[in-house]
Amino acid sequence: MSTFSNEIVLDALKQIIDPDLRKDIVTLGFIRDLKIDGGDVSFRIVLTTPACPVKEQMEAQATEIVGAIDGVTNVAVTMDAEVPQGRGIANNVAIPGVKNIIAVSSGKGGVGKSTVAVNLAVALAQDGAKVGIMDADVYGPNVPIMLGAAQNQPQVSDGKLIPIDAFGIRMISMALLVPPDKPMILRGPMLHGVVRQFLSDVNWGELDYLIVDMPPGTGDVQLSLAQLVPVQGAVLVTTPQEVSLSDVRRAVKMFETVNVPVLGVIENMSYFIAPDTGNKYEIFGKGGGQRLCDEYGLNLLGEVPLGMEVREGGDKGVPVVVSAPDSPQSKAFHKVAEEVARQVSIEAMKPELVITSRAR
Repeated sequence: MSTFSNEIVLDALKQIIDPDLRKDIVTLGFIRDLKIDGGDVSFRIVLTTPACPVKEQMEAQATEIVGAIDGVTNVAVTMDAEVPQGRGIANNVAIPGVKNIIAVSSGKGGVGKSTVAVNLAVALAQDGAKVGIMDADVYGPNVPIMLGAAQNQPQVSDGKLIPIDAFGIRMISMALLVPPDKPMILRGPMLHGVVRQFLSDVNWGELDYLIVDMPPGTGDVQLSLAQLVPVQGAVLVTTPQEVSLSDVRRAVKMFETVNVPVLGVIENMSYFIAPDTGNKYEIFGKGGGQRLCDEYGLNLLGEVPLGMEVREGGDKGVPVVVSAPDSPQSKAFHKVAEEVARQVSIEAMKPELVITSRAR
C-alpha cells in the first residue's frame, strides 16, 4: 500500500514553474491522469504547445522531484500538448476548428517574408502541431511554389475548398485558383472579398495555428484580416538595414491601431557564413532587429542567416527545414517556431481583463 497520495505528488510538482506563464504547472492545470499503483507513479504533463523549448527539461525535473518522494519506486512521465484557443479580440468571429491565427507581415517587399512564413509553418508541423498556411499575398502568391504545389488545384466539398496538403501543412492560395500568367488586378473591396473567402469558404479542419502570409505594406488585406477574424498576433519580418526597419515601424503602428498584438520580430538575412572559410559577414548591417525590438519593447524571435540552401529550397519547392534540416538556417527557423509558439501561448493564457482592455 502506498505511503503517499495524489496530494503529496501534486504538492511536490508545484516546485516546477513555467518560465513563460510564471505559475507552477499544477496551478496551470498541466498535470493530467495522475495514477498511483504501489510505488509506481504515472502522469501526463500537457503543455500549451508541442514546440515548447523546455519540454525535456520539465520532464526531467518532474521525474526527479516525484522520484525523490519517500515510497516512490518508479516514475512514468508522458509529455503532451494542447494548444490553447486564442482569445477573440473585439467581436470578430473565429474560424471553426482554428485555434490561433498568426499574421506574418513586413513593411516592405524583398525581406523574405513568404520564405519565413513557409518555413515557420513547416517547422511548427514538424514539432507536432496541426498547421495551415493561407497565402494572402494576392499580388505575389508564391507559397505554392515554395511548397512544391504550384500545379495542384484544390477540390470542392460541400461548397468549401479543401486545402492542399504539403509537408504536413494545409495550404490555400490565389495562385492555385487562377492561371500563373494572369495578373492580379484587384481593388480594395475585391481584396476584402478574397480574404473573407479564404477564411470562411475553406474547410481548414482542426488547426492549432493558421499562418497567414500577408502582402508587404500596411494596406487593405491587413485591415480586412483584422476586421474579419481574431488574429492572435502578428510576426514582423525585417532585414538588418535601416530602410527595412523604417517600414517595419509603420507595420508596428498599423497592428497597434487595429488591436493586434505584435508577437515579435524575425530578422532575416542577418549574416552570411562563407562555406569555404567559415568567416561571418554581416552584409546588410548588424543588430537592426534588436534595435527595433528595444525601441518598441518587442521580442526578437530569432535571426536567420543567409544561405544558398534557403534559395534552393524555395526554388525547388522543398522548404529548407525539410531539405537541409541540419543547416544553420533550418535550426534558426526551428528556434523561431518555438519562440512564436511560446508567445502565442502567453497571449492565449493572459487574463481576460488584459484582453478586454486591449480590445477597447
